[in-house]
Amino acid sequence: MQTFFQQVINGLSLGSIYALLALGYTMVYGIIKLINFAHGDIYMIGAFWGYYVINQYHVDFGVALVSAMAVSAILGMVIEYLAYRPLRHSPRITALITAIGVSYFLENGMSFLFGANTWNFPQVIGQARYTFFGVTITNIQLLIVAVALVLMVGLQLIVQHTRMGTAMRAVAVDQEAAELVGIDPNHIISFTFGLGSALAGAAGVLIGLYYNSIDPLMGMVPGIKAFVAAVVGGIGSIPGAAIGGFLIGLLETFVQAIGLSAYKDAAVYIVLIIILIVLPAGLLGKNVKEKV
Repeated sequence: MQTFFQQVINGLSLGSIYALLALGYTMVYGIIKLINFAHGDIYMIGAFWGYYVINQYHVDFGVALVSAMAVSAILGMVIEYLAYRPLRHSPRITALITAIGVSYFLENGMSFLFGANTWNFPQVIGQARYTFFGVTITNIQLLIVAVALVLMVGLQLIVQHTRMGTAMRAVAVDQEAAELVGIDPNHIISFTFGLGSALAGAAGVLIGLYYNSIDPLMGMVPGIKAFVAAVVGGIGSIPGAAIGGFLIGLLETFVQAIGLSAYKDAAVYIVLIIILIVLPAGLLGKNVKEKV
């Protein structure tokens, strides 16, 4: 039983990262029906920015986190403006291929600038361990879960209780109708990219703190798993993306715990296939009928 609860703690810590990434995927998809495969690389940029400001300016964790969110948000909006906005009315496959291209551009650009080696992320917070009934939890794990929950609650408040959030929901339902009532879709879409990218940047700093290492290709696999989490929870559903992230984190941790570490990625995709067969719209997604 102690082992079970220990893996739950580990899974929630990892799931918090996946949840933050999945929220970015699901918001962008909900607004413009685009799978932004460059999202995982924005998470990588956030981690490197946190590394840079901590090493160069010796800032504390809070400053590094907020600045990484700001830089990632700006990067996300720039990518939307330069790469996706000109293709807004093009076939979806065109935007999808562009997203993959942007992802490779960021990965190879960072590899060219910093090399492909792993970098040690500075530990700005000393690690402390707490043991309760044989279950060990660290202050880093508590911090990751707490920051993730605060950001998720903040996102939900923005979406549900602000004018910008109302505009986001209006554009997601009917972009043309929203434009007719005075909402600028370009402004809302750019804001959505910035918001999702800020969460990815925060996740990058948190994972650097958790694993103590970062590299230019670190966003590839977590990005895909976060996309799976968004689909499992119901693509387009913000609560669904958060739940999906935690579920994927728990699944991956338990697969490793039973000695099947080599198959942890396969297990994630097997669950995705099962969910799509049983619940095609995901756990909290809505079935939408389309006329053809």
